[in-house]
Amino acid sequence: MTGNIQLTLACGDYEIVRALKEQTIKPDGIDLTVLTDMDSGTRHWRFLRNQEFDVAELSCSSYLVARDQGMAYQAIPVFLHRRFRHGFIYINTSKGIKGPSDLIGKKIGLKQFQSTAIVWMRGILAHEYGVPFESVEWFPELDESVEFDPPPNIKITRLPDEKSLVEMLVTGELDAALHPELIKPIIDHDPRVSRLFPAYREEEMRYYQKTGIFPIMHILGIKQKIIDRYPWVPINLQRAFDQSKDMAMARMANPRIVPLVFYRDVWEEQEEIFGQDPWEHGLSDRNRRTLDMLINYTYEQGQIKSRPSIDDLFVNVYEGRKRGDSTRI
Repeated sequence: MTGNIQLTLACGDYEIVRALKEQTIKPDGIDLTVLTDMDSGTRHWRFLRNQEFDVAELSCSSYLVARDQGMAYQAIPVFLHRRFRHGFIYINTSKGIKGPSDLIGKKIGLKQFQSTAIVWMRGILAHEYGVPFESVEWFPELDESVEFDPPPNIKITRLPDEKSLVEMLVTGELDAALHPELIKPIIDHDPRVSRLFPAYREEEMRYYQKTGIFPIMHILGIKQKIIDRYPWVPINLQRAFDQSKDMAMARMANPRIVPLVFYRDVWEEQEEIFGQDPWEHGLSDRNRRTLDMLINYTYEQGQIKSRPSIDDLFVNVYEGRKRGDSTRI
């Protein structure tokens, strides 16, 4: 018997959590059972709807909706998944869509309306390219992680069970799609489907240079009852995730780790553009600006009734000035 508390953690199988999964890093006082064998949407549903895990990597927008509805969860500022999203807007090539403004009035498929990736894409289309989300008919494929009542000016029709979002895009039943993942027709070079932005990396870099935002997708959610019973858990988890990420970043700096010819060149390019740690945890000014943008998008799109403050959304894991492992003797 170790005397540690037993917690379940559900998250993606990322390099930055490898040390936690392999127990090279152990949160002080906690024995983690780490579950990684599920897709994001399933994990979010099972955490929010079924309450199966104590701690989980969680869609940031679903967390906002859950908190807006008074559900008993909190979060710590651990951001395991970030991604630019311009390259995940897909079009049927027979529809005459040449640029973002051509999406106005079209039928656009979604995995789910609430997905953080899709909240970002709708917000970017509206604010950067002049495509109001009220000007489009939205067709989500999945149930929402947290159900909500959309405002009457947003047209949402859920696809029937027998319909596939990707197949409907290929056949032209849908004009376009916003999807959190790389879809098979793109991988297969199906001529019936292409990206809205073929030069998506250039668009993403322009967006970053203008806004300074590298979009956050997920936060780390914790059941309120865990925090109530063990108020020290959030800080100890934050420390462990920080240590695991630091170990991963040091490991990945070695070009022998990855079988890519120009890996080190890309690594140095990333550092030049984004700094030493584009995956930073915590509520830095940069992360606050990114979270503020996502909160605004989620509110504008009718999923939450009020804009929460960032400090109300996250457990305070501040340990005081000049405190922590770095100053321990």
